[in-house]
Amino acid sequence: MTDRTPREPNAAGESKLSDVTSVRTGSSDVAAEQVLQRIVFPRGEDPLDVRPLYVDEPETLASSVTVVSRRHLRVPAHSKISLASYFNAFPASYWKRWTRVEEVVLRLKVKGSGRLDVYRSKANGDSVHLQGTAVQSAEWTSLEFRVSLQPFEDGGWIWFDLFTNDADLEISEGAWTTDQPMPRQQVVVGTTTIRPSECIEALKTLGEDPQVMHVVERVIVADQGPQKIHEVDGFDEAAKAIGDKLQVIEQENLGGSGGFGRVMYEGIHNSDAAQVMVIDDDIALEPDGVLRANAFARAAVQPVIVGGQMLNLQARSRLHTMGEVVDLGQGIWRAAPGAVTDHDFAEESLRETAKLHQRIHSTYNGWWMCLFPREVIERTGMPLPLFIKHDDSEYSLRAGARGYPTVTLPGAAIWHMPWTDKNDATDWTAYFHTRNRLILAALHSPAEVKNNIVKQGLKLTLRHLLSMEYSTVAVQQKAIEDFLAGPSGLFDSLRTALPEVRELRKDYDDAKTLPSAREFPPPSADPIMAEGLLKPPVNPVVIAARASKALLHNVKEPEQHSGERPQLNVPAAAARWFLLGNLDSATVSNADGSGVAFRKRDPEVFKRLGVRAVANYKRLGQEWDRLVEEYRAALDELTSADSWKQVFDPK
Repeated sequence: MTDRTPREPNAAGESKLSDVTSVRTGSSDVAAEQVLQRIVFPRGEDPLDVRPLYVDEPETLASSVTVVSRRHLRVPAHSKISLASYFNAFPASYWKRWTRVEEVVLRLKVKGSGRLDVYRSKANGDSVHLQGTAVQSAEWTSLEFRVSLQPFEDGGWIWFDLFTNDADLEISEGAWTTDQPMPRQQVVVGTTTIRPSECIEALKTLGEDPQVMHVVERVIVADQGPQKIHEVDGFDEAAKAIGDKLQVIEQENLGGSGGFGRVMYEGIHNSDAAQVMVIDDDIALEPDGVLRANAFARAAVQPVIVGGQMLNLQARSRLHTMGEVVDLGQGIWRAAPGAVTDHDFAEESLRETAKLHQRIHSTYNGWWMCLFPREVIERTGMPLPLFIKHDDSEYSLRAGARGYPTVTLPGAAIWHMPWTDKNDATDWTAYFHTRNRLILAALHSPAEVKNNIVKQGLKLTLRHLLSMEYSTVAVQQKAIEDFLAGPSGLFDSLRTALPEVRELRKDYDDAKTLPSAREFPPPSADPIMAEGLLKPPVNPVVIAARASKALLHNVKEPEQHSGERPQLNVPAAAARWFLLGNLDSATVSNADGSGVAFRKRDPEVFKRLGVRAVANYKRLGQEWDRLVEEYRAALDELTSADSWKQVFDPK
């Protein structure tokens, strides 16, 4: 039967109508509150490898397209480039899903000769041409392109391409804007530091853009390091750039939760700002991300946490994480369903990567860059006193339960060292990973998480023991025991946990590092022997057989001289249980290549820690229900501003 029901002319199914755009010339002036995302280009200080994040250009043109300034680009004759780039394409699907903006207006100034064409993409990555116009002007001329956000529910970006014939074409002051009313809101931007030199660079970048500083009410630094930031070269320059908006608060090292908690506390209780943004100190900053997060929060239909994505500080053209979720069944974070990880825009552009066009749903965002509307903090409370690790994921879960979702916004990003290049699963931070994961799971996960944690914990403990990572197992067991003691000591642990963990690790060889393997005698074994052990077992029968063999090896006495001379020098990437579990000793490199540790097999330590782990995980399973009740009952007090005020000012 034919459906003859009349349809609304702008119904979602009418894709042709929804793609209608208009272009006009005239004044491009628009109030700052109406700017959603500026068109920006690399800073003069930026390395060349960031360029693909701003301009999609053929390799043959890379040296010819001129970045005149942060807002001004010159394209040479006989060229074609695209602004379908990470920082300059407009992530329309996120704005469609979460904000009240219905139409976006591309406004820019052009000069010269050529053509400009506007495109959008679908959720599957297919491109659709929307509108274009020829440009022929010896003077600066303003253009406007209007694009409906109607067809972007599941994904898609908007961008424009530039084409020239026999003359240059220049663009300037481009921005994705809206004509809809937008409130003006200021943001408190804050960081916490024990690395003042790196923090100073972020402060300089933040202060260099007048439009960014226009929306910033205050910049707060919770200074927690042994060397104070005002004592470090470059601070005066950074302070001058930010001016009287800079506030440095010196306090004890209370970790990330204590430092960022101080920023939240000051932003809510000693400021009138409508938003609070936290950023890490060891980052490279794209300052426009502050404006984009601010605009997105102002436009949102409901208060949302706006998170920035992480780009790789050591490989600047790579997007390290697109969005993350907390797997409540496991009590741990992971990449969001459909999220692209470790994507190199220098190898594949936005247009060439279909998966980047799907809208990703995140449930939390790391606090390398994260913005909170005032209402979210007022109703959700302060972070848990966890020192570091899981404070950010727990906070988003708590906020989400109160009706405040987290959105990880493409194009709002910082560069940060990826956690895959750190040792934070095996060094002193293993304590906080373990304890705080248990706290998060007790507060938010379903009851069956207990079985997963016990099963995975025992398996992970065996892997660490077979890898001669005795210090890791020791601090993990302390973490479980401290969790079992209940929530009453959490605030005190902000000051005591780190010194205790560092003292504990001092007795273990795997926690002692030297700059290079050259500090030790040369290895005694033929490296060829390792080749047969490096292939990871996949078949469950093979895994069981190799694990049993390694287990038997680890309860035997080691060879006589293995503690004086390593059998092998093992790079970090090869330091797996199925290799190390068959050795008596080895030097093993750090994940970041900064040093090596001389790991030595010790059957007595192996047995002692193994027995302790079995006992702790058994107790954890038996007492889980009681602990869940205790931690949930204590949550309000642990996250209250009054409790944190006593930490910040214990007088």
